[in-house]
Amino acid sequence: MIRSLAILLGLCFLNLAYCQMPERNTANIEKYKQICRDNIYSEMKGMYREAGGALKFPFLAPGSNQYLDMLWDWDSWLSDVALRQILLENGTEKDRKQALKYEQGCVLNSLSYGGMDGWIPIWIERSAPSRNEMLQGVNAYKHNMHKPTLAQHAAFIVQNMDGDAEWLRDDFYTLQAFVDRYLNFQRHKATGLMYWETDEAIGVDNDPSTFYRPDESSGSVFLNALMYKELKAMVYLAECLNLGEIAGYYEKEANVLSDRIREHCWDPRDGFYYSVDLNLKPVVKPDDADAKAGKLIFHVGQPRTYDCLIQRLSIWSGFMAMWAGIATPDQAEQMVEKHFHDTTSYNAPAGIRTLSPLEKMYDTRASGNPSSWLGPIWINVNYLVFRGLVEYGYDEEAKELAEKTILLLGRDFERFGALHEYYLPDNGEPVLNKGFQNWNFLVLNMAAWLDGKDIIKEF
Repeated sequence: MIRSLAILLGLCFLNLAYCQMPERNTANIEKYKQICRDNIYSEMKGMYREAGGALKFPFLAPGSNQYLDMLWDWDSWLSDVALRQILLENGTEKDRKQALKYEQGCVLNSLSYGGMDGWIPIWIERSAPSRNEMLQGVNAYKHNMHKPTLAQHAAFIVQNMDGDAEWLRDDFYTLQAFVDRYLNFQRHKATGLMYWETDEAIGVDNDPSTFYRPDESSGSVFLNALMYKELKAMVYLAECLNLGEIAGYYEKEANVLSDRIREHCWDPRDGFYYSVDLNLKPVVKPDDADAKAGKLIFHVGQPRTYDCLIQRLSIWSGFMAMWAGIATPDQAEQMVEKHFHDTTSYNAPAGIRTLSPLEKMYDTRASGNPSSWLGPIWINVNYLVFRGLVEYGYDEEAKELAEKTILLLGRDFERFGALHEYYLPDNGEPVLNKGFQNWNFLVLNMAAWLDGKDIIKEF
């Protein structure tokens, strides 16, 4: 009886240990770092997909059954950043040459679906119809398209080719049309900020600042930070192609956008960057009939003087201003002290909560279409916040986040032999999509930084 009770208690303690994050100590960090490396090195080529059907070039896929054979926009970009780290640590020159065609193929497949109007789809399946068929009966100017990460992906590849952009020259016009499409048709005139056309396929699927909001109303800080870096990537690519005047144009646009983000998205009260609501009624003059009739016309005494409203929703994407280098040093200090360190809000045992539990919308249930960004831990979020911390010199905080990510994913490999798409914030339990690889492999970039080794980082 006593022996049975002891066994039962032992099993309970074992289960309890598995239901919480491992202790963040040197022994565990080293153990799970090695587990991550061993598994990721062996699984690396699981991202490779050969050309076929609508996809004319080899490419990188996220993994897991749900995303098995499709090219996705920002997924392929961040997957490639991770792939280059793997190749740096555990690849031969032959491996790097082989990988290049899959890297370039991500960009070239997307550009093959581009056109003069700039629209490029968010994802492409092998069985996808032609571009013209996709656009039949659809107003492309009223739908979201590939996120502004395409030039960044191309620039990342070119940087790793020592500035050789010739492989991109023939398609550089299509890339310009894509970026210009955002500038010309998804930019709010009054604020200068980019906006989502709809709430569909925005990457951070059910982000409350956009999800179920009116079309063209979300001045998303996530979108605008990506767009700023996209413009900087266009500067670099144009310079590599000896197109100096074009580079100057995009440099000017990047500077204007960064100024507008600081002006409209920074909240001095909370010390954080937020998305903004653009859905305000226009300020208009009274019509002739009302003016001549001397009618009482509301609001003309002092119409609004602001062009948007801050959305004070505690969403992780405010940290994107640090990742993009938009935040001033003083702003970054406030963001780290007030928000990164706040364990009641963003800072969780498994990393950065995508939504603060202090928000009423907080919800960690599994969901697909939309995937859940209402609190669960996503590894791309951990990585992007980590990169911002490193760039602003917050090494202790970056170390904390890197170690949490290593423990989270190392334990996932240890228990299930695979990674998942997202995780519970407090105990790190996987929520959905076993076999998801993708940007999860960025844990290696974080581990290399911890070890003081050479690291690959995005453009």
